[in-house]
This record gives sequence, C-alpha cells and structure tokens, in this order.
Amino acid sequence: MTALGTSSTVAVVGTGTMGQGIAQVALVAGHRVRLYDTAPGRAQQATEAIAGRLDRLVEKGRIPAEQRDAARVRLSPAADLVELADAALVVEAILEQLPAKQELFAALEDVVTADCLLATNTSSLSVTAVAGRLRHPGRCVGLHFFNPAPLLPLVEVISGFATEEAAATTAYDTAAAWGKKPVRCADTPGFIVNRIARPFYAEALRAYEERTADPATIDAVLREGAGFKMGPFELTDLIGQDVNEAVTHSVWQGFFQDPKFTPSLAQRRLVESGLHGRKTGRGWFDYAEGAGRPEPRTAEPRPAPEAVAVRAALPGPAAVLRELIEEAGIKVTPDHTPGESEGFIRLPGGARLALTNGCPATGVGYEKCIRFDLSLDYRAATRVALAASASCSEEDLAEAIGLFQALDKQVSVIEDVPGMIIARTVAMIIDFAVDAAAREVASPEDIDTAMRLGVNYPGGPMEWVERLGAHWVWDLLDSMHRHHAGARYVPSWALRRRADLEELVL
Repeated sequence: MTALGTSSTVAVVGTGTMGQGIAQVALVAGHRVRLYDTAPGRAQQATEAIAGRLDRLVEKGRIPAEQRDAARVRLSPAADLVELADAALVVEAILEQLPAKQELFAALEDVVTADCLLATNTSSLSVTAVAGRLRHPGRCVGLHFFNPAPLLPLVEVISGFATEEAAATTAYDTAAAWGKKPVRCADTPGFIVNRIARPFYAEALRAYEERTADPATIDAVLREGAGFKMGPFELTDLIGQDVNEAVTHSVWQGFFQDPKFTPSLAQRRLVESGLHGRKTGRGWFDYAEGAGRPEPRTAEPRPAPEAVAVRAALPGPAAVLRELIEEAGIKVTPDHTPGESEGFIRLPGGARLALTNGCPATGVGYEKCIRFDLSLDYRAATRVALAASASCSEEDLAEAIGLFQALDKQVSVIEDVPGMIIARTVAMIIDFAVDAAAREVASPEDIDTAMRLGVNYPGGPMEWVERLGAHWVWDLLDSMHRHHAGARYVPSWALRRRADLEELVL
C-alpha cells in the first residue's frame, strides 16, 4: 500500500457540494483537511457545514462524539492558496471549465512541495488537458468521486497521458484507505461510468422521439422489466436535464461527434425551455405540489390461452419462459414448423411470439408476429413490453397479453420499432463496455464494478454479455443498423471479435 498516511494534510479547493463531500471523506479517514475557495467567506461556511454534518453523524450513531471532536480540530479554512503549502494531496473540485482548472493547478505548483499529489475531480474534462500547463504533469491524476461523496463508494482513478504510475497508485490506494472502492481508468471522454452509461439515457430518448412509448411507460419497462432502480426519464429529472445534457454533449464532442454519442433534440428542447427537472419543479414530469405522476401504459386483463406451442429453445434468458408457462398451468406442446431454427412461442390463433432480435415485428417474413422485449431475469421481472406486426389482429395481441399476465407480469404494448426498449438499451451498453475493455480504458472487472456502484445497475455489462452471448448482442445491433440510417448502431469491432471467439469455443 502506498496510501497517504493520516499524518498527511489533504487540501480541497472548491467548497461546493462535491468539495465539501470529499473534504468530509478525508477528514473522517483521519487526515488534517484544509478548505480553500476563491469566494471570500465560502471556506469558513463550508467548514461550519461539514461540522454540522459530523454532528448529525453522531446523532445517528454513525461515529462516536470523540471522533467528531477530533475531526473538528483537524478541519480548517484557508484564506490564501499559500496556506496549502504543506499539503500532500490537493483535490480540486471547482467549476467544470478547463481554463479555470489549468490556472488553479499552475498556481498550486508554485505553492506545494515537489512530491505533492494534484488531483482533479472533473467528471467530463480531459485529465491530460487539465495537467497540460504543469511543469511536472506526472503528479496530476483524476479522482472522480460520485455525489454524494460521503455515501457513494465509487471513485474513478484516471491516469492522464503524462500521469506517472506512482501517482496513480498512490491515489488509488489512498481512496481505498478512505473506505472507497476505486477503479482504474485511462483518460478517455466520460471515463468509465459517463461513457458506458450514455445509452441508458440516449436510447430511451431515441425511443421517445420515435414515439415508441411515453416517458412513464419507458421508465416502467426498464425498471420493472430489466431491474434498473430508476427509469432514464425520472433519473435525468433527478440529475438535472441541463447537467445530463451537458455531460452527453461533452462526451459527444470528446469523441469527435461520433454518432453513437449523438445528443437528443428532445432533451435539448427541454433544457431550452428551462424545464430542468426536480430543481425547477418540472422536467419530463411535473413536481409541483399535488401534481400526479403519469401512469405507464398497461394492458387491461385478458384471458390466458389454455395451451401454446414452443418451437426449439427460446434464446438466452427467455429460455425460462417455457418453465414459467408450465408453472402457470398452461399446456405446452412442441411446434413442428418446418425449416425454422429460431425459438418462439406459437399462440392458439397462429401468431408467433418471439424475443426481439433487432428487427421490427412487421416485415420479417412472418404473416403474424408479436415481439416481446428482453429481460435479464424473466422470473423476477414484473413487466413485459410487446409489439405486434401490422398483420396481427386484436385477438392475437390479446392472447399474447393474457399469456404474460398469467405469468404475473404487467404488459405494456408499445409501437413496433427495432430493438424495442430494454434490448436496444442493454445491447448498446454492452457494446460500449466491450469496446472500452478492448481499448484498455479499464479492466472488465473495473467496468462492472463502476457500473454497479456508480449508477446502481442491476449487474455489470461484461457480466451481461456472458449471459446473453456476444453473438446475440452483435446480431441485434447489426439488425438495428440495417433498419436505421447512419452509424449509430454499427456494432464495434471488439464485439464482433468477441462473438467470433465465442463461436470458436462453441
């Protein structure tokens, strides 16, 4: 371990919510902490605010009073930058503007010792660029905490182009000593979480723009069908539409306007209207006192079919549906359609019920087809989305609805679009993750850790690709690419290579 000892002083520059949170983490870990802010009086106010939070931790029994008293003694405001001269680590948490950060670090280099570690908490700027004006850029590293820093365990440790290995290791070990879960990351737009999480927001926004479903329904499908803690529309309302869009725009620009990262026009209009979410009282949803939340589109009860036929093995996680159907008391017989290799369920009226594969239900060569959306766990899922081809009758759709309702699922009928909602979202997240791992942005293990802890995903995308199979994911994205103009859904070469290797192993 090369973690900084608790006898080392930690300085935090910037006393907003994030700066105060980082200072509190270092303070509780046992360090002397100095707070500095260019705005007069702000450092003192932040010191008092942190002391108040320590009082509340004592009241809740989280820390003993003796620890709080000792921490207060170690916490002090700084009126001038020169008061940070003895710091072993300075963490910058000022506004997200590159010139301001560069100016600060250049000034700090004239104050601190030669072995002082300089860390930026930037969430979207290049660590390499932040360190670009330093005489010794090797000492600069990214330490990206997640808000609220005292509660969320993840810290991304980012190595810029010039960051020395010793500096990154010290930052990593220090974060671990503070009780955090650090992950290593190369300096790439969005780092791990903000890069790989983009499709969670972007695909929901694209689905909304395509009029696949309304925001409340899309949220419900991803929450109840895939296990995400919050849907993308309610989550961006919580984050702030302006903040979320700014990160999306920064990552898009960082990747030279790669179409995979293209921002949403619908979100742009929301931001332009000043509807930034909870903080303004309205975003995708209305947060005014007494305002009701729109209900997701949910099908009325339908009778369950007495029997269905199943052709071959249903793909991936859908394989368990046969077992669930039999447990519901519905008779299952084999389907003997000649020349068919795709697994599907044959409904009594003759319609074929199949897992989405990136093609719409309409126009895939079958007379009557109903697609159901992906779930990572159909047994645990409480909602399923369905999309019917134009040739399906109301009776066909009613049979599909009744079947899933018999499995204790709510059903949302959505418009017939390629990839539906969950499948396109999960597939794109997986593609981004596989590509990032292949480019050595981070290890597969750190990618999964970052996505579980940083954005509370129900699993890691590298774990998901093992369960779904890279070939299935590649086929779905390739089908979506063939149904959409542009290069948004072109699968990465890394995913193609993984799929080919998967085939060799099989």
